[in-house]
Amino acid sequence: MVPLIYNLRSLRARRATSAFTVLGLALVVFVLAAALMLVQGIERTFRAGGSDDSVVVLRKGSDGELASYFDQQHLGLLLSAPGVAAGGDGPVAHGEVMLVILLEKPGGPYVANVRLRGVPAAALHFHRAWRIVAGRPPRPGTAEVAIGQRLVGRFKGLQLGQRFELKKNRPVQVVGVFAAGGASFESEIWGDLDVVRDAFGREATFSLARVRLTSPSQFAGFKAAVESDQRLQLEALREADYYAKQSEGTAAFIGGLGVVIALFFALGAMIGATITMHAAVAQRRREIGTLRALGFSRSAVLLSFLLESTVLALVGGALGVGGALLLSLAELPLMDFSGWSEMIFRFVPTPTIIGTALLFGCGMGLLGGLWPALRAARTVAAEAIRA
Repeated sequence: MVPLIYNLRSLRARRATSAFTVLGLALVVFVLAAALMLVQGIERTFRAGGSDDSVVVLRKGSDGELASYFDQQHLGLLLSAPGVAAGGDGPVAHGEVMLVILLEKPGGPYVANVRLRGVPAAALHFHRAWRIVAGRPPRPGTAEVAIGQRLVGRFKGLQLGQRFELKKNRPVQVVGVFAAGGASFESEIWGDLDVVRDAFGREATFSLARVRLTSPSQFAGFKAAVESDQRLQLEALREADYYAKQSEGTAAFIGGLGVVIALFFALGAMIGATITMHAAVAQRRREIGTLRALGFSRSAVLLSFLLESTVLALVGGALGVGGALLLSLAELPLMDFSGWSEMIFRFVPTPTIIGTALLFGCGMGLLGGLWPALRAARTVAAEAIRA
């Protein structure tokens, strides 16, 4: 076995080429880790909005809240289904209306869609993680709204105490900022159900209903009762499953794009590593011949150069992962494909993501260093020493 210190000293002697190779590998690992962290953030944001004992009811055939609608009569009928939890004011359930509105961003003529949710007062107590972090909740029946904490300052009028228009001549005032346990609700505006429906001509209709069950085990019976009633034409989904499904499109797009970019970058990084290691083998041909003459086997020389390229990859991988971890302090606005509106996501690192990115970096190092290592292992001692 060739001492590892020999390879480390060699890397130090070729600082410039080693540094460029490390930076190339670090860039690839950074892109891959960042993409995986963003996918994790998207999935976690959506899944945080659901619970196992709550059900989302939509119009059958609709793929989300924006495309769904039904009227007050349907809401009353579905509440008679088995398994619905009861509170002091009757069934723990309510209807909501979901819309998107166009708002202007500060600092330029840029606009983006933002989710607007019309909710009754009961909705504020239905969502267990929902809480006001600044100001107060909107008063029922008034032109007041609360905004998710991730929206604060991202659009004109979305500051506590400011006003904006739901539609032309339909101004509302921001009276509260809320948190929702990191769920997608934190990228939404919540207003009074009747005020929102009246502003958009959606009187007496709902986009969805939320129903609390007495226990998660009641879901099958509730679903069967709702979906078999021909008068309703409604579909029931567990809240957790519904939000997990909503994240699939955006997460798949970001993840696929990130992996494709990382693979292209990886090809370039491996070529860089191969060139660097080839140069190292050429410069150290006499040293390699001496090692062979001293009795080191071909496999020992091969392993030595593979270790050298792996060390380069590990250093690059560590730098790439370190850079990606800094992104966990940032937030990124993205178009959500399920609601065609802008939502704010975080980069969420996990041990699996970090391990995957480092293994990917090591794989690039091994593949990039394999050919030069084989070339070094085939060196004939006598020819190399005479060269």
